[in-house]
Amino acid sequence: MTAPPTASPPTTDTIDSQRDKLRAHFAAGATRNIGDRLDALKRLRSAIRAHEQELCDALHADLHKAPQESYMTEIAIVLNEINLHIRKLRRWARPRRVGTPLFMFGSSSRIVPQPLGVALVIAPWNYPFQLLVNPLVGAISAGNCAMLKPSPYVPAVNSVIRQIVAEAFDPAHVAMAEGGREVNTALLARQWDYIFFTGSPALGHVVMQAAARFLTPLTLELGGKSPCIVDRGADLDIAARRIAWGKLINAGQTCVAPDYLLVQSELRQPLISRIAHYIQRSYGRDARQSPDYPRMVNTEALERVAGLIARQGTVAYGGEVDPADRYIEPTIIEGVRPDDPIMQQEIFGPVLPVITYDTLDEALALINAGEKPLALYYFGPRLSARQAIARTASGGACINDVVMHLANDRLPFGGVGHSGMGKYHGRYSFETFSNLRAVVRASTRIDFPVRYAPYGKLSILKKLIK
Repeated sequence: MTAPPTASPPTTDTIDSQRDKLRAHFAAGATRNIGDRLDALKRLRSAIRAHEQELCDALHADLHKAPQESYMTEIAIVLNEINLHIRKLRRWARPRRVGTPLFMFGSSSRIVPQPLGVALVIAPWNYPFQLLVNPLVGAISAGNCAMLKPSPYVPAVNSVIRQIVAEAFDPAHVAMAEGGREVNTALLARQWDYIFFTGSPALGHVVMQAAARFLTPLTLELGGKSPCIVDRGADLDIAARRIAWGKLINAGQTCVAPDYLLVQSELRQPLISRIAHYIQRSYGRDARQSPDYPRMVNTEALERVAGLIARQGTVAYGGEVDPADRYIEPTIIEGVRPDDPIMQQEIFGPVLPVITYDTLDEALALINAGEKPLALYYFGPRLSARQAIARTASGGACINDVVMHLANDRLPFGGVGHSGMGKYHGRYSFETFSNLRAVVRASTRIDFPVRYAPYGKLSILKKLIK
């Protein structure tokens, strides 16, 4: 693939001009009609389908992703999201009647979804198409205009997204601002009606501080150290295969990848052997030669993860690094302690540290001693799985699987605490980008005097409340 054209970073005047056009478009009511929203979603779907091959080529150029992985983890997720919104939007947007208490007799109550205005969507580089366009679907479905800010580390993907956006939307409806940190800074210095940010917890602090200046509502989709427990009674073969798959999608550069492995002591060696077996079955003895094995996004990311390999534990499998190829071999590290550097940050690479435990209580205590993760995975018997879920907190969880909770667009996706705030996917995306307005319609024929001063007996009010 030839080098893609790179958009020039916008000036502050350009950003202001784009934002003013978006605000004017929204104020004119151009996005409120449900039929127009559906047409916009259909145009987006058509543009994506028309550029599927270019997207796959671009994802390979930027991240060395195989076409199948690109389609499965990026394009298909977005297309399924669009299809769901097209099918359900009219129902979701319909005002919903809710009950009204007796003391408001004669009134009716409704929840009326309304668009928020102009949303700013800031996306990372690891799933550059999915994590930019999936929130956009919710913003458009809910009737908003949007400013998109993609990561500068994936220029090939950004070039294709630019074409898709231009074909699907009026530039006064959806705009893009490309560039580095200076563009992020300029965007966050301005007021928006909603901010949707996906990225690291460190940058999440910056975004939240910027939003606080204007009291802007926001969603933070962050990350963290998602634990994976393998307990007595687990099917080791299934566990190993699914863990190897979930850890190595996108070379571990996945916010919901199993970050570290908590394995019952007796299962350590057989589990590691099975994971190694499935790594080789998927990518061969030399993963560098596999057309299906991705690369680190850049040298900086590679050096950070390579440094973690060298600083603690014992390499039980893999460990090879080739900076020239942005390649890190799938790696398993034994003998890791909870206070080691690799346990103090999200790994975001193809490295799996292993910590052993004797009782499930020990494993849960270690998890609860850290920040609340974006995901938690448990392999083992049903009763113990219930304990693991009940006694921990995480944004999402899987029992006897990894990552797949993200694939169900009927489930809310998001973090809790340090791993983020707010949920999206499916109806949750529509509601995230909506103001669920409470509307009471009161009768003028009935007017209870008990609410007016001078107040009467308290006993009458108590009877109405009951």
